[in-house]
Amino acid sequence: MNTTPDTPLTPALRVKLASAPVAGLSAQLRRKGLEGVFVDGVRPLVAGQKFVGTARTLRFVPFREDLFRSHGAGYNAQKRTFDAVEEGEVLVIEARGEREAATLGDILAIRAHARGAAAIVTDGGVRDADAVAAVGIPVFTAGPHPAVLGRRHVPWDAGLTIACGGATVQPGDILVGDADGVVVIPPGIAEEIADAAIAQEEEDGWIARQVAAGHPVEGLFPMNAEWRARYAAERSAPSDAEQATS
Repeated sequence: MNTTPDTPLTPALRVKLASAPVAGLSAQLRRKGLEGVFVDGVRPLVAGQKFVGTARTLRFVPFREDLFRSHGAGYNAQKRTFDAVEEGEVLVIEARGEREAATLGDILAIRAHARGAAAIVTDGGVRDADAVAAVGIPVFTAGPHPAVLGRRHVPWDAGLTIACGGATVQPGDILVGDADGVVVIPPGIAEEIADAAIAQEEEDGWIARQVAAGHPVEGLFPMNAEWRARYAAERSAPSDAEQATS
């Protein structure tokens, strides 16, 4: 699993990011001034799946007959990339949001799964959708389509900065996906974003419990000074387990 300084997705950070919802991560990225980090228009083939991983990128260009003859046949960039994806990586495919042809099918999904890839994200289509869903690897896509890639795409190159769903994705970027969608996190701030999102989730959970108990949201969401003091007091109070062992 890649944990180089450029992509510092350590096992501990992976666990943190997996515990934080994409909505919470996106809120923290926005607080850092980052808005262009959403892979728009993609949904999971299988509901309830979530993934965390570092990006390995693949780019398709618009179909052109002569270029498909030179780049589309044989052991092309698409097949080479699926053969090279490493454990814990997310294979991110630039398909220009073109839904009227597939960017992968079940055989390539099986290959990525066997290689230990964390997920596949494509802003294009997926063919053999039921078979792909059955493989088990999370696949986030613009939707199913039965056509092969040669109807709209030429598999061109890999391992470079791409655009996927309106977001710029670089190799080594950290991607997290769940039912709300996919977000791209610059590696250098991933730990900070994860910690802030987890802290915010704890706070939001406490607020939700107060609302469920009958309190109005005014002054509570967001918390005013009085509610903030109550929250801090409860957090600093020893738990029942701690009292029992003291």
